Amino acid sequence: MKNLIDIMQMSTDELQELIDRALDIIANPAKYAESCRGKKLATLFFEPSTRTRLSFEAAMYELGGNVIGFSEAKSSSAAKGESVADTVRTVGCYADIIAMRHPKEGAPLVATRTAGVPVVNAGDGGHNHPTQTLADLLTIYREKGTFDNLTVGLCGDLKFGRTVHSLISAMSRYKGVKFVLISPEELKVPRYIITDVLEANGIPYEEVTSLEEAMPQLDILYMTRVQRERFFNEADYLRLKDTYILTPEKLRTAKESLSILHPLPRVNEISVAVDDDPRACYFKQVLNGKYMRMALILKLLEVNV
Repeated sequence: MKNLIDIMQMSTDELQELIDRALDIIANPAKYAESCRGKKLATLFFEPSTRTRLSFEAAMYELGGNVIGFSEAKSSSAAKGESVADTVRTVGCYADIIAMRHPKEGAPLVATRTAGVPVVNAGDGGHNHPTQTLADLLTIYREKGTFDNLTVGLCGDLKFGRTVHSLISAMSRYKGVKFVLISPEELKVPRYIITDVLEANGIPYEEVTSLEEAMPQLDILYMTRVQRERFFNEADYLRLKDTYILTPEKLRTAKESLSILHPLPRVNEISVAVDDDPRACYFKQVLNGKYMRMALILKLLEVNV
């Protein structure tokens, strides 16, 4: 694997190898502290980000490497009309690996054709976000010890939520997994994911509108925000943004073993009163994302420790 654009590029064996490496990094941080000395990561973020960009940067610094890049399109030559292909070809002359976020689906794939160095998709529009999925998978694995025989509820914006699309694809390869897709009609999972991923592989799923009714059966609850930036119509966003708000009351029928995930940032879809619930895992996810990005950087740079 030379780049990571889509989580489905990685086999389940490769995912487990990355998870095992991340667990070793957690257990033995000093062993990895100088493993990328002399290497540079370029973070090319054409779209705003806090966690993903800083997580990549923290990952590279903790491996002993350095970071260059930009955090918004207007601070790059894209503001002058430079193409993605030319930008990454230029940056590939300065860096050993590139992490790229872009509002247009497919932009990181285009980047792989000219970069000359490994490219990691750090989110492309409403399409894919594979390193968030790596964070999600490590969180699930550390909480449950397995990916098999889990009922996974995904709640909120399932239409534009790229983290949802990537997680469904990744989890669909494990035994006994069932999905409960919880959303308003307007924000249902895209039809191609239903047909090409779930139905094509005989994976059980149900589409519902009620979080409360779905709650008792869930092992994982993956909350998402309704994303203002994906809407063309402000009125539609305002009408749908408060459809699902997770509160302690709504968790009364949930399993004691439930794990609550959220890719963040949250707006108001999880009450802060839930943060102290031992089932809340979303800030653990943030930390797990750094460890998985460290493992990924080592893999793509072919660094042996």
